[in-house]
Amino acid sequence: MTTSKKRTQNENLQVDWVLSNLRWLLLLSVALVSFLNIFLNYEGYFDIASTFPQIILLATAAIYNLLVMLLLTYAVFPKAIPVITLIADTLLTIGFVVTSGGLTSPLLFFTLFPILTAALRFHWAVSPLVALVTVTIGGVASYLTAPPEELEASLFTFLARSIILLLAALVSGLIGAQVRRTILNARRAEEERELRKLRAAQERSRALFELASTLSATLNYNRVLEEMLEVGETGMLQLGRPNAAHVSMVILVQERDMRIVASRHLPPRDQKTVFYAKEGLLAQALEMAEPVIGDNPAQDPELGQLIMMHSCRQAIVMPLRVGFEHYGFVVFGSTKPNTYTEDHKDLLIAICNQAVIGIQNSLLYEDLRRENERIAKLEEDARKMVARELHDGPTQDIAAITMKLDYVRMLLEKRQDIPAAIEELANLERFARRVTKEIRGILFTLRPLPLESQGLRAALEQHLHKLSEMNKQTSYHLEAEEGVDGALNKHEQGIIFYIIEEAVGNSRKYAHAKNLWVRLYIEDGNFVAEVEDDGKGFDVNAVQSRYDERGSLGMINMLERAQLLNGQLVVASEPGQGTTVTLTMPLRGRLK
Repeated sequence: MTTSKKRTQNENLQVDWVLSNLRWLLLLSVALVSFLNIFLNYEGYFDIASTFPQIILLATAAIYNLLVMLLLTYAVFPKAIPVITLIADTLLTIGFVVTSGGLTSPLLFFTLFPILTAALRFHWAVSPLVALVTVTIGGVASYLTAPPEELEASLFTFLARSIILLLAALVSGLIGAQVRRTILNARRAEEERELRKLRAAQERSRALFELASTLSATLNYNRVLEEMLEVGETGMLQLGRPNAAHVSMVILVQERDMRIVASRHLPPRDQKTVFYAKEGLLAQALEMAEPVIGDNPAQDPELGQLIMMHSCRQAIVMPLRVGFEHYGFVVFGSTKPNTYTEDHKDLLIAICNQAVIGIQNSLLYEDLRRENERIAKLEEDARKMVARELHDGPTQDIAAITMKLDYVRMLLEKRQDIPAAIEELANLERFARRVTKEIRGILFTLRPLPLESQGLRAALEQHLHKLSEMNKQTSYHLEAEEGVDGALNKHEQGIIFYIIEEAVGNSRKYAHAKNLWVRLYIEDGNFVAEVEDDGKGFDVNAVQSRYDERGSLGMINMLERAQLLNGQLVVASEPGQGTTVTLTMPLRGRLK
């Protein structure tokens, strides 16, 4: 059974329930009128035989009404109840009229009950038919029971009351038909409203499905924004909006302000407008965190900057936010007043909730893409650094070894100056050992195996030891507290090693220091790594201001790696005062 049929059946049952309650009132009225009629006509004796039929009819009517109420309570035979009650009420009415004197009966008013019942539940012609049957039978009863001398008066009464009842029945039938039509029209209007709401809900669901499909199919930032405007426009039009949007735009938060990143029907001048959401509809939507509808947006302190808003009579602003994180606004404007409704608000809320997820995903994807590009660039820089170090160091040394071997071979072939050849071979051996150490140092920097197996402290010890063997002019010192390795995971240890290695490498190349200290310790819940030398130092501000002109990216690499640890990198130096590089990383409550 459809919802409409169920509602109609419930309404009919309610009408039948009201009629059943009204029937009790009428039966009580019949009993009171019958009692008063007996009291007024009392002449010293009471004729029980004259009232017995009415008593039987009252008892029958009471039992019948109880049965009807039981049927209504349990919704048994809902379609047959109106017909049954109309027939029963008509027969009871005829019975009361006939047993109480026909059309001259004081119970003739009870005739109106089946007439009204027929008018409310059936075609308008049924009411006059019920009245005609009642009048005919009542008239025959009046004619048969009236004394001969009162026959003429009874006939006049019959005709007068018959006409009145028939007219009342006709009027009741017409009024009942009109009432039913009014109720039917109201019901249809309600069904149409519910149907529109259902269609609106379906359109919202369809729009959200399309938006979700688009968001799942693409991570393109601009396409997500354009699709959000497209779905919003389509969804609003299908909700029955009076006119298409004059203006629609997406305003997103930038570093210091807000700018339009996607729009419909905006000229180039408007697309360059800057917003701050300090007042007007934008500030109100930001504060309330829900859609805001405003009239005369041309008078708005911020939206009024747009030329196209001067032709709009109403605007709706929806904030784009997740939790306490605000991304911007979606704005729609219309050239007609009273355009936007609660349905439009609900649609915008649903669309923007989905779109924010897409924007987040797009931003994360863009960040990931940029991070991948940065990592690829770092790898390329690392390869260039290794190639440069190999070219400037071991490659040149190996070329020198080749030349010296060629010289030794010439001496041996000519068998001249054998002691010189032997001495040259000894020099070559020492030279080859040094080149081997340099290559191992480069390999250690690329992949320090002790870092994976023994930890940060052991890896730094070996690294500084190898540097000491290659550079006797500088003394390297490691000062590490016990347990610093246990406060760091492998990933953190790897990043810290490369930061320290970069700082040590910079000192070795430029500082010309006699001593270099590497310190590892924990202070105030933070891990601290320091690289200090007593070299010539430099002007930090001057170097950093011209850093983009330098070919090396060592400082940038250290800063970026420190950010991966949520840490802070500070470089302190002055000419002639040495240099100290300090890395501070929060341990996030891991210390006990």
